Amino acid sequence: MTIDWTAPAIARASEPFVAPEREMLEGWLDWHRQTLLTKCAGLTVEQLRTASVEPSILTLLGLVRHMAEVERWWFRVFTGVAPDLDDIYCTPDQRDGDFENVADADAERDLATFVAETEEARAAVKGVPLDHIYRHPTDGTERNLRWIYVHMIEEYARHNGHADFLRERIDGVTGD
Repeated sequence: MTIDWTAPAIARASEPFVAPEREMLEGWLDWHRQTLLTKCAGLTVEQLRTASVEPSILTLLGLVRHMAEVERWWFRVFTGVAPDLDDIYCTPDQRDGDFENVADADAERDLATFVAETEEARAAVKGVPLDHIYRHPTDGTERNLRWIYVHMIEEYARHNGHADFLRERIDGVTGD
């Protein structure tokens, strides 16, 4: 990572307005993924690491790192595609390492990791029916792939709201 690196601009595709269910779910999830990257676009490494809504330690980079973890967990570990994958940033001793360890984090690498995890997530469930049921690896509850998509859209919607506040406090940029 270079010191003067800035997060690249993102060409965000519109969410679908009329589509079959699978396409609608995938389209909205992709729109939210791209929204998070849009909130980071044009910011420097230091800005991405800035906790701008005190007293919270939340940063845009922490959100990107967290969502990379969440993508990995729900689409690859939970579904059983890659059940033995380790967390990327978190450890048993530091369950919130994705949010907490950003002071020296490599923002360029972490954004690339996020993009790679979203691509792996797409590949992991490509062609899997929405009604396919998975058993949660820690609590044993059953959930289907449709639930995972809806949950991920909700998770992004919540965190993109956080990203709105963080970005506005950093440089005044607002928008959806």
